[in-house]
Amino acid sequence: MLLVFYLFPFGQMKVIEHSEQVLRMALISKNTQLVKLYENLESREKCLLNEAFQPDSVLFRPITLHSESDWISSHPEPTQDFEQFYNDPYRSRPTSQKSTIYVQPIGSFGDTKVSTEDYMKWLKDYCEAFYYGLSVKILEPVPVSHTGCAFRVNEYTCNLQIHAGMGIFSFARYDSDFYSASYKGRLKRVKKLPSADYSVFDGYYTPAINSMLLLRSCKTLTHEIGHIFGLHHCQWLQCVMQGSNHLEESDRRPLDLCPICLRKLQSAIGFHIVERYQALLGWMDEDDSGMDAEFRNEAKMGLLKPVEAFKEYREWVLKCLDVLQK
Repeated sequence: MLLVFYLFPFGQMKVIEHSEQVLRMALISKNTQLVKLYENLESREKCLLNEAFQPDSVLFRPITLHSESDWISSHPEPTQDFEQFYNDPYRSRPTSQKSTIYVQPIGSFGDTKVSTEDYMKWLKDYCEAFYYGLSVKILEPVPVSHTGCAFRVNEYTCNLQIHAGMGIFSFARYDSDFYSASYKGRLKRVKKLPSADYSVFDGYYTPAINSMLLLRSCKTLTHEIGHIFGLHHCQWLQCVMQGSNHLEESDRRPLDLCPICLRKLQSAIGFHIVERYQALLGWMDEDDSGMDAEFRNEAKMGLLKPVEAFKEYREWVLKCLDVLQK
């Protein structure tokens, strides 16, 4: 595969720009069977997917690397095109008998206006829209001690870190102050605890629920579940399946998939792309329509789903729907 790097002035940023031919091959392939599958898609779906190799596309743009600490710079990985994904014998394939995604919360949000149950409901509904056609079940929360995961206190940041061989992410890490000296969850230096002593997690600080935390959570949850379905880190275009080494890089990733990864997911699940985007739009808009007195009271208390940070994503989804509904 051909990668062309354009070095920006002052040597700060690089753009990964693939040729139209390379992107077309990654999306469609030369395999006769896969080309036929692509040709059998609805014309409006192909119109959107073809935006992948339109150089002036406003929907899908090349990946920009800001520093050597970015994921692609520091983690060389082979690319994964649609054909490689399709032929992967190890990827999870949903069936009528296996069509549920299970999410296991660990711990709770502690003393916040929004309960753990409310927040997980928002994530559940978003995940069902993103993985349209599958159901999502939130399991009962368990304490960290029930996981048996190893943990440590980072000697530099004094933050707790859990180590697990599975898709797991920490809400605390998406607090904007997590890596700063002012982070409220920083622990005093403690002696190394026995592996079975989880008392350090008792009453552990959890960040306030806000729109940015929800956006970051939706982004990371769907990214990690994408790996379960066999999607590798994306190196084609800006995409939620890009890897990230740090919060700044994660924030630069879009909330949704590039056309190549979208085709992978569609082939695995079988949704209509327009219905998926309509579901995502509905998730962002559901609290704005038909608000009764009870909902207005919840809004005053800050209990409604905070979607202010999703404004740019909402506008992007509308542009995609405009292409799909022409």
